Amino acid sequence: MGTRWGINRTVAQIHALLFIAPKPLNAEDIASTLAVARSNVSNSLKELQGWRIVKLVHVLGDKRDHFESMKDPWEMFRIVLDERKRREIDPTLQLLRECIAEAEKDKETDEYT
Repeated sequence: MGTRWGINRTVAQIHALLFIAPKPLNAEDIASTLAVARSNVSNSLKELQGWRIVKLVHVLGDKRDHFESMKDPWEMFRIVLDERKRREIDPTLQLLRECIAEAEKDKETDEYT
């Protein structure tokens, strides 16, 4: 399902695992559970952190980084929508505004060119 939302399969699998996990997981646990490369896990975790739906947490007595997903699906949905707006819609609107301004700046051109 993740690929239908524009994210790769591993990112979606890691997010699903963290979402259902009862406690934060470290990257090695994620890699072994999903049978994916550790480097792929690191890149996917960075992407999920960039989306602000997975965060780094520290576990007492363990020096490794652990990660947990947001658990509230409605808050997660809101954050993903905000991020998509910021990453995709806002730049598109800005480009369209610039195109309109450029087109209005030079009204001497033929209206069909």
